[in-house]
Amino acid sequence: MTVPTGRRERKKAATRQKIADTALRLFLERGYDAVGIRDVAAEADVAVTTLFSHFASKEALVFELDEDFEQRLTRAVTDRAPTEPLIPALRQEIRAMVRHCTADGGAPVYRMIDESRALREYEVLMRLRHADALAAAMAAGPGLTPTPTARRAIARFVIDAYALARDAADPDAAVDEIFELIEAAWEAARPS
Repeated sequence: MTVPTGRRERKKAATRQKIADTALRLFLERGYDAVGIRDVAAEADVAVTTLFSHFASKEALVFELDEDFEQRLTRAVTDRAPTEPLIPALRQEIRAMVRHCTADGGAPVYRMIDESRALREYEVLMRLRHADALAAAMAAGPGLTPTPTARRAIARFVIDAYALARDAADPDAAVDEIFELIEAAWEAARPS
């Protein structure tokens, strides 16, 4: 996440983080469905309107790093040198994200997501949005030529790689296995 530079931006970022931390703690303690927006706002000592100025929905509180995730993936495409291969850059970013979420005791959070229909549905829509953003970055990225359909398919594979590897017994091995398949698909999609 980008570190805010000005005092006001730092204060807004701190408030956002306080709300997100409070929500996650309450959800894990009481259960996602048992906690309302007003509960989170009261516990975080902010107004409900303040909460909604930082998060669009209750589900967004659980996926508070959603925007950062999307930006990291699109930057992996757009910030690389034109001669740097795409798929290894994406593999590296997905591996880093998977390591982060599996190293920090993420299991209770992902169990909570699996147990909540609203969170599962939100995650599916979030993944589709990330895949669309990644496909758009691939279209604008240096040295990339596959068709729009191929870019969209590869982008969805990459986004799903994160969830599949995150849930695997050996996440690093899963990232490698999945990205071998993605690399083969990318090579097949490239014009001869």
